[in-house]
Amino acid sequence: MARLVVVQQQRQPSLSPLPSSFSHFNGTRLHAPQLQMSLFSRLKTPVSEHFRHDSDRDCVEFSSKTKDFAVPRRNAMALILSAYIFTGGGFGSAAFAQQSLVGLREYIDTFDGYSFKYPKNWIQVKGAGADIFFRDPYILDENISVEFSSPSSSNYKSIEDLGPPELAGKKVLKQYLTEFMSTRLGVRRESKILSTSSRVADDGKLYYQIEVNIKSYANNNELAVMPKDRLVRLEWDRRYLSVLGVENNQLYELRLQTPENVFVEEESDLRRVMESFRVNKIAV
Repeated sequence: MARLVVVQQQRQPSLSPLPSSFSHFNGTRLHAPQLQMSLFSRLKTPVSEHFRHDSDRDCVEFSSKTKDFAVPRRNAMALILSAYIFTGGGFGSAAFAQQSLVGLREYIDTFDGYSFKYPKNWIQVKGAGADIFFRDPYILDENISVEFSSPSSSNYKSIEDLGPPELAGKKVLKQYLTEFMSTRLGVRRESKILSTSSRVADDGKLYYQIEVNIKSYANNNELAVMPKDRLVRLEWDRRYLSVLGVENNQLYELRLQTPENVFVEEESDLRRVMESFRVNKIAV
């Protein structure tokens, strides 16, 4: 979740290290206009330090040491290698620096009545089957979205209408499994609820927070006759974090999806995103 700046002398400008493509989301659900939610009656549609160069005049200093958003080490290394390859240079002829991280940007939807914060370098994806959808441009499995029930067919008075957080957690997990149901042979999903909780935010409203883990396994050769030829492999291992709130007689859900290994590195920052979610009264 960072941008890499390549400072190079007597060479052509560096190319963009990674393309922006929406063609593959590693199994991420991007469009499901026909999906029927059980909770809803209708769905709307940043290297830790700079590299030292042989010459002091080529050094590049950080513009800021403030950590606004964690950057997985593997992302930083991928960017370094990409810049190295595309520029055709070596570490002896180029200096690398990390710009100060971009932090979070707030998204406010006054028409539908909700707001939340998300990493500034994430990009919006249109037509993803949610009211709003942002994703990490490098980790395609990491994204955030908001969905809510229909204002004409729902009449929620409080988030407690769903029951206690534990019961709401079961409903959320069931819905996730329904959405990720696969018709492929040899596909198996393992899931569990990691935590359920409630909190009163600074707006005085009650919110439920639910975390689940889902793993997907598949056979490498599902049509093989002999069991020994059907080797099971892990396709993906993800953490799903949901925040539920009620306002305007509607049920709102913020969804945050991230691979488990990324969550370990970015947990504190991702929780900041979760805790930023608010449901707001729509002005009539």
